[in-house]
Amino acid sequence: MKFVCFDTATDALTCALWADGELIEHHETAPRQHADRLLSVVDRLLAEAGIARFDLDAIGFGRGPGSFTGLRVAAGVAQGLAFALEVPAVPVSTLAAIAQGSLREHGSRRVLVLLDARLGEVYAGAMRADASTGVVRAIRGERLCRPEDLGEELGAQGGWTGCGAGWNVCTDALPAGLDARLERLEPDRLPRARDLATLVRTGWEEGLPVTAEQAFPVYLRRQVVEAPRAADRP
Repeated sequence: MKFVCFDTATDALTCALWADGELIEHHETAPRQHADRLLSVVDRLLAEAGIARFDLDAIGFGRGPGSFTGLRVAAGVAQGLAFALEVPAVPVSTLAAIAQGSLREHGSRRVLVLLDARLGEVYAGAMRADASTGVVRAIRGERLCRPEDLGEELGAQGGWTGCGAGWNVCTDALPAGLDARLERLEPDRLPRARDLATLVRTGWEEGLPVTAEQAFPVYLRRQVVEAPRAADRP
């Protein structure tokens, strides 16, 4: 199997090529440069591996949640490539990709990922490692919430790892006692395409690919999506 996958939902521009068990990754912090650079990075990885676009079997992409503009970039490129190459797309949670990185590097079994959603809110996803597959699974649905409402994500269990930049903006607003359930904090962790690739492969095997027309991002903040529509009204 051969596929490219990428995520632009955060400041990271991260892209990987998976080709029959071999992985090549490009990763950099490139705020506001995703739209200008993503396709050229994809082509560079393909050229390095000696693989043509039409050799690809699928396109994987980080579906979010995250930066509104970044989500549009990843979904738009995924749709365009999948449509042109007549291959399916595999959408993957950006929060799960971040948690997968912590599992890969530190063996984290329970991870709460937070990204800054602004307006005093965070995108939150509680993940647990699946021992049978070696990938993280969502314990409950990802959601947009205020930091003070995060207690129900963790429950009463300890041994959690906190990942993502959202931890940098909500420390003073966390529920009482939540710190005691945290074993590790990784606020600077960004999604890596190598971890996205792991989730794309699992999604492919579990029958999660979609058509190009169905390769949508996940915004969570509904009013951000509706605002441009209102502005377009005569």
